[in-house]
Amino acid sequence: MSHAHSVLITLPAALLGVALVSCGGTTSPPAGSASPSTTAVAGALGTAQTTLGSVLVDHRGRTVYVLTADSPGHSTCNAACLGVWPPVAAPGATAPAAVQGVSAKLGVTRSTGGATMLTAAGWPLYTFANDTGAGQVHGQGIQAFGGTWYVVDPSGQPVKAAPTTSGGGSEGGGGYGY
Repeated sequence: MSHAHSVLITLPAALLGVALVSCGGTTSPPAGSASPSTTAVAGALGTAQTTLGSVLVDHRGRTVYVLTADSPGHSTCNAACLGVWPPVAAPGATAPAAVQGVSAKLGVTRSTGGATMLTAAGWPLYTFANDTGAGQVHGQGIQAFGGTWYVVDPSGQPVKAAPTTSGGGSEGGGGYGY
């Protein structure tokens, strides 16, 4: 989803350092975010506390989801789906060997659009367009695009519980009808 690589190629050398600092490394959740305990990210993936417990998050601290219609190593999310559920981009051709706090085996596959995306325990990983801030779980339990969307715990397993309303991210996400 990111066009950072094409932007970096066209930037003058003096701006390259600024672009690299703003695009790489670890990121902090926005002020007032519900996810103050985000683990340092290995370029693309980490963990955070939400109303569903400890879950995987992308480099921006956004909650990561799996689609039950997918199978290990294979994304079924078409172009319309990818517009609502962007894939978690892999930081390169291979997955990080290890990410602090993540016990799932990480891998790489391709989305139906051809983008390289991360997998956890074999399952393709996505974020949700309506999660506009760190720690939100608005996509939890949505039935769309041939399956059900669930947040992912650090072991790579879908979390099928409903969010609690005390502390953490946000209320659940039913009723989006995509």
